[in-house]
Formats: sequence, structure tokens, C-alpha cells
Amino acid sequence: MPTTPDPTTSVTPSTPSTTSTTSAAPSAGTAPLTAAVPSWTVGEVTVHRVDEVALPPATGPWLLPDATPEVVTGQNWLHPHFADREGVLRIDSHSFAFVAGGLRVLVDTGIGNGKERANPAWHDLRTDYLERLTAAGFPPDSVDLVVLTHLHADHVGWNTRAVDGEWVPTFPHARYLTSRTEREFWATYDMDEARAQMFRDSVIPVEEAGLLDLVDVPAEGAEIAPGVRLLPTPGHTPGHVAVQLTSGGGGTRTALITGDCVHHPVQLAHPAIGACVDIDPRQAETSRRALLASLADTETLVLGTHFAPPTAGRVITHGDAYRLLPVPAA
Repeated sequence: MPTTPDPTTSVTPSTPSTTSTTSAAPSAGTAPLTAAVPSWTVGEVTVHRVDEVALPPATGPWLLPDATPEVVTGQNWLHPHFADREGVLRIDSHSFAFVAGGLRVLVDTGIGNGKERANPAWHDLRTDYLERLTAAGFPPDSVDLVVLTHLHADHVGWNTRAVDGEWVPTFPHARYLTSRTEREFWATYDMDEARAQMFRDSVIPVEEAGLLDLVDVPAEGAEIAPGVRLLPTPGHTPGHVAVQLTSGGGGTRTALITGDCVHHPVQLAHPAIGACVDIDPRQAETSRRALLASLADTETLVLGTHFAPPTAGRVITHGDAYRLLPVPAA
């Protein structure tokens, strides 16, 4: 087993250490706020990447232990964007934001600020994530819909922020959505205290505010907004979903946000490589293979929830598996 602590959990029960987490200095892994907000055009929709933090090199060997340096360096196309020459994976934390059907949508909310987490790279962050979100044109009060691909700590952290010593919903006018299967699984799961604390600071406050909606996601998916569909991709967690975006207009008309069905492009070349925190590794591999097969050699733009820049690309057949053909942001 990896020696690094499980990053889906927290260490001890925590209380907000500040009255506001939005003005703290950015962490070392965060790019300057003056950088342009990366975006891609999907039909008539613009998808923005909202950066939170670049994760440290130790993340790869812990998260994807079978992605050894030998395996990674065997895929030359991963360099320079997704891995260095020594086979060290590059992994990021970010969200995606866009407007669809008149709704301002945010997909996943990252790690969050000021929260106690077992993974040192996630612990007590002080990033300018909300300033970046606002710079992309999505101030927190304007967000209508928050889509949670699953309920792990690095996908729900900005669900809440600290205000006057309490964790309160960051997006007070939004509906937060996750699959019913996902929430019901964790409701009966025998959580340790650390994982339970993550729910207390980032999920339960949203539920208590009456903002969390549970969605039934059948095999064919569920449309949650015009052109926005949840696709079931179980395995990493039982209710994990990917997010498909379809829009009219010219150019690319379909995009797919992976969530953690695919953590890193090396899994395109080796779909059997799974994450150490997959609840059901066999099911996770089955979902990943089915998703990649559906995307291969199509015009669908793939947006990786943890892919380092350029983050997006198209899946193309490569030998007996696949590779990612990068599509740089505007």
C-alpha cells in the first residue's frame, strides 16, 4: 500500500481558522492571477478552466502506483505536457465553468481553502481559486448549478468556505447536483472519523442549506440542463459520473469532462492502470475502457479533471490502445 495518506480523507475534525478564505495568498503551485483564463469553444459554449493548484510530484506514484517511470517514459507523447523525461506524472486540481441553456455551471469544486486533510498537498490551502473563478466571469453568487462528479475531498472542497467560524455554501444561489447512487453509498459507508469530517465541512453544510439535489442516472445518462448530460462511469466510486456537453454552432460540438474515471492521460495507453483509491478497481477499469472506446477517433473534446495543461484533447487510436492529441486552450 502507498505510504502517503489517503487524500480523500481529512486528519482531525476541523473548524474554520479564518473568517474568510477568499483573500489569502495563493499557494506555491498556483499560477499568477494575471494569467489569462484558459478556455475552449464547444459549439456556442465557452468552457473555462479554473485553476486551483498543481499537485506535487509525489502525487503520481501514490495515486497511480502502476504508472511506473518505465511505463510512463515508454509513451513518448506524454512528454512534455503530462510527464517529465524521468517519467514523473504532472497532475493538477481545477474546475470547469461554462454557461449552458442560460445556466452558469461549475463542474467540481476542487480541494478548498483552510481545510484539514491527510494529504499534505491538500492541507490548509490558501489559493486564489475564487478570484480565478470570478475572473472567468463566474463570481460565486452568480453560479446556478454545481455538478459534483463524485464526493471525494478534491472535488467538493469549495462547496463551502469559512465565514464567521462556520462552513457555509460558497455558491448560495446554486443547486448542487450529484448522483443519488453516490450520496446513498456514502450514507451507509462505514466512514472513519477523518472521512466523516470531510463530509461535515464540505457536504453536509450544503445539504443542511437545502441546496443538494440527488439525480438518478440511468445507463443512457441524465440531462440536467440543456446540452448537459451526466454519464454513469462507476468504479472509482459507485455513483461516479462524467459530464457531457453538447452545443450547436460550428467547430467542435461535444465535450466530455472526465472526473476521475480517467485521472491522467497515461491511462489512455494503459487503461488497466487504476487509482489506489478506486472503490471497485475492476468496475473502474470497465468504465474507463468503455468511455475511451466511445471517444476514440471522434471529434469530442476531452477535458481531464486532473490533466495538466494543455488539459484538453482528442482520444485517438494508438497501437492497441489510445493516446491524447492535445488541444491547447485559447
